[in-house]
Amino acid sequence: MSTTTRPTTAEPITPELSARLIADVRKTWPELTDELGARGVQQMAAYLGTVAHSTEPLTPSLRVDLFWHAFILRTAPYTVFCKSIGVDYIHHVPEDNESGTDPEKGRAALTRTTDAIRAAGYDVDAEFWPGEDAADCTETPFVEASDCTQCHAGCHNSPKK
Repeated sequence: MSTTTRPTTAEPITPELSARLIADVRKTWPELTDELGARGVQQMAAYLGTVAHSTEPLTPSLRVDLFWHAFILRTAPYTVFCKSIGVDYIHHVPEDNESGTDPEKGRAALTRTTDAIRAAGYDVDAEFWPGEDAADCTETPFVEASDCTQCHAGCHNSPKK
């Protein structure tokens, strides 16, 4: 079990907000435990803390994206969090690619993302990032075999240029 190594990133995420985000994600992922949910909040915070200062798009895994979706809907605390990590707002940018995502490009995007998260000083929790020696994707809730080879719906952050 990994947590971020820079705890200041998740400080604006209070225990109450974390519990609310876990409850929100649980509406889609009923098997989500409190412990795994807390790790999901930390992985989302690590992802957002990394993308806040990235010059290239980085891609969340499906599991991290579930938490990001829950968080972005809570605009007031989400905005406070973004400001606490030095940006006004991190936009969620889905790609409208009706032909699907290229699995090779998706794997490369996830690898680039996890490499960037580590370079930013965070731990990467393998259960949230396909390709990180996690359990067989076909046996893990909310990680389909296709998610092991491509980014979730082709979404990414809005990088600084």
